[in-house]
Amino acid sequence: SPPGLRRQAAVAISQELSRLASHSPGPSTWIHQVRRRSSLLSSRLEEKPFSEVEMSYIKQGEEALQKSLRILEDQDDWKTETVAGNGDKVLSKVLPDVGKVFRLEVVVDQPLDTVYGELVDNMEQMGDWNPNVKEVRILEKIGKDTVITHEKAAATPGNIVGPRDFVSVRCAKRRGSTCVLAGMSTTYGAMPEQEGFIRAENGPTCMVLRPLPGSPAQTRLTWLLSIDLKGWLPKTIINQVLSQTQVDFAKHLRQRLARPVPVTC
Repeated sequence: SPPGLRRQAAVAISQELSRLASHSPGPSTWIHQVRRRSSLLSSRLEEKPFSEVEMSYIKQGEEALQKSLRILEDQDDWKTETVAGNGDKVLSKVLPDVGKVFRLEVVVDQPLDTVYGELVDNMEQMGDWNPNVKEVRILEKIGKDTVITHEKAAATPGNIVGPRDFVSVRCAKRRGSTCVLAGMSTTYGAMPEQEGFIRAENGPTCMVLRPLPGSPAQTRLTWLLSIDLKGWLPKTIINQVLSQTQVDFAKHLRQRLARPVPVTC
């Protein structure tokens, strides 16, 4: 029966998350808090009757979150790609099963709730302020935490990298003072490959938001980026484009958050 199927799936997901977590040595406090949040998944699944397909998307989002956290908590072998004058830093490392991943570390002079609201609640407006993004559209919402999105990336200057698009499953978790926005590529029947775009793949990827210790009006943002752009592109160009994309993102996000708030009468 459907209730029985939901219970079986909830147990299977819970067991899988426990297995994934057991492979991660010594998680830091904020990672542990997020994983505690994931342990509530089984109870959430009973709140609403999810279909088998919806359950699979929820599980994909949870897997993206767990894989991303495992990558971030391993502090070994990260190499500095670039350091901006304001302290923004991009690092990278090569993982056997993922390839090259990039890690942006920045501090934003805005409280966490403001940053979270822009990146999650106003997700579909990202194309308005980030020139590297042409469009973000939510295709489907599943429960409180999971969405399916279609993103169109803008072509790079000189069309070195032509238009790409992505179909992703994303989940947003908040636990205490830590927020994690995780995602990875997925398939979605209602959004097949689009003419004029190469369907690229991303993930596991995530953004972690935490208040800066001692300064709650500032937010530390960590962005793990993992993308396969597909097509025939030299690795040197890919690496340059992806690291620059992260630097540009931080700049444009600050500009967006610094804009005057409209006054309504």
